[in-house]
Amino acid sequence: MPVLTIARLTIHETARKKLLLALVIITIVVALLTGWLFHKILELPCTGEGSRQMCTTITAATILMLLSFMFSFVLALGAAFIASPSISADIESGIFLSMLTRPIRRSDVLLGKWLGLATLIAVYGGATAAMEFIISRIAVGYMPPHPVLAIVYIVAEGLVVLTLSVLFSTRLSAITGGIIALVLFGAAWLGGITGSVGAAFHNQAIENVGTITSLILPTDGLWRGAIYNLEPVAMMVVQQGAGRAESANPFFVNAPPATPYILWSILWVAGIFGLAIWSFARRDL
Repeated sequence: MPVLTIARLTIHETARKKLLLALVIITIVVALLTGWLFHKILELPCTGEGSRQMCTTITAATILMLLSFMFSFVLALGAAFIASPSISADIESGIFLSMLTRPIRRSDVLLGKWLGLATLIAVYGGATAAMEFIISRIAVGYMPPHPVLAIVYIVAEGLVVLTLSVLFSTRLSAITGGIIALVLFGAAWLGGITGSVGAAFHNQAIENVGTITSLILPTDGLWRGAIYNLEPVAMMVVQQGAGRAESANPFFVNAPPATPYILWSILWVAGIFGLAIWSFARRDL
């Protein structure tokens, strides 16, 4: 099938770039540092009956959340900069002038490239998250309550940025499309923090900012789904008893994303990809 052939070629071409090699090297270095950091958790002073286990659990969970946030940003960065030139670069180089004269549809080309890049995002995101969870388990005996769901949400976040970048690639240059996608990713995260602050202080107007941004670009909502599945029960108990400022913590979520929001995120990706097909079909090569 043309779609699978293009997906395979996209994976092969992307794997040849030094970006993936750099990500792998950085990930290995971070993994080694993480193992040392988790080992140091056991040396933390904790007093009181039962506090040692709680201290270790909360500290390990906090580190995993920070690492997950770092890797989710790396995933978004990688998705933006491997997807933004996926169409525009081939248009500028003239590759499509020879490719699309054959009996192959533009939608097949777009879907094949998306599938290839999505596979890379899913493999990298899943492998790095699983690696950190395993290190935590070996070093301090802690594993997040729902590690598989956490990985799914993190990967989904990367796929949202990937799809948006593919849309931009049908009309904009690689650098322009990548930068816009990352700026929107950061704006969505800031909007989510704003909404949390509004909810903590019962300010409906500010809370609506977070709701609107999470609908326009669902990356922050998906990130909160990952956070919820990384939180141990001990952390939820501590945070729910905290004050307003603490409850606005962007690394704490007291409920998972609702089913309608998950469905909206799926429809959002499908809609943006459909818009990308429409845009590419009308692009002058």
